[in-house]
Amino acid sequence: MELNIIFSIAKKEILDNVRNKWIIILTIIFASLTLVVSYFGSIFSQGWQDFGVTISGMMSLVQFLIPIIGLMLGYAAIIGEIEKGSMNSLLSLPADRLEILLGKFFGLGGILSFTTFIGFGVAGIIIAANVSGVNYADYLIFIGSTILLGLVFLSLALFFSTLFKKRSTAMGGAILLWFLFNMILPIVFIGVMVANISFESIASGGFPDWYFTLELFNPLSVYSALISLNVGPVSTMQGALSISYPSFYSSGLMVLILIAWIVVSLILAFWRFDKRDI
Repeated sequence: MELNIIFSIAKKEILDNVRNKWIIILTIIFASLTLVVSYFGSIFSQGWQDFGVTISGMMSLVQFLIPIIGLMLGYAAIIGEIEKGSMNSLLSLPADRLEILLGKFFGLGGILSFTTFIGFGVAGIIIAANVSGVNYADYLIFIGSTILLGLVFLSLALFFSTLFKKRSTAMGGAILLWFLFNMILPIVFIGVMVANISFESIASGGFPDWYFTLELFNPLSVYSALISLNVGPVSTMQGALSISYPSFYSSGLMVLILIAWIVVSLILAFWRFDKRDI
């Protein structure tokens, strides 16, 4: 495996996507949403809120937007090249399929990371200039965790891009995947819990450990736990709702699970890509 080949493919992906105006639009959207949530997002006070309160307000928006961006970036990365006929040109170069896959992941991942960092970073600078007692560590944890979540869905999209035979089908699979993690799994998990424990226990925050174990199978829940375990105001909000994570929940475990999603998805993507007749 040649690192310079991977770098060249990643560079091509970055240059191809930088020319698209939607990258600039996404950066502006991230910055604008963060500023709006910081200034108008609190019902208890008006004006600029600190990073902790801003992060609390941004989490649901991030869980909605970032998976969409990751999936849309990656769903056509492989199948799109095959349909256009350009995959044969790539394979005719001194590049094997693993190098092509990794090059696309690092290139698209670089675009996603840059967009996220700049968008939230610009907003963070503006917020920091208007509030006192800024906790930069909380905000950097939020940005880093958000990038990691985006890479999870990008790697899943790359797998779907190798799994289906048509670009339109891969897009449909990506949409289904978004619904699965954002809506279907949370409803299923809550339904299982309601069927097994009393409403009084749920109302008092008495969630069983097995429910939190199920939540580990949803990367969005893992992301939420990672933020909650590390950002003070978010942890306080969880406490106010009488929700306390079990002792086996830790920041290290959450990071490892998100990395495992990325690695396993890329392994599956390579396995499928390697077996595909092009």
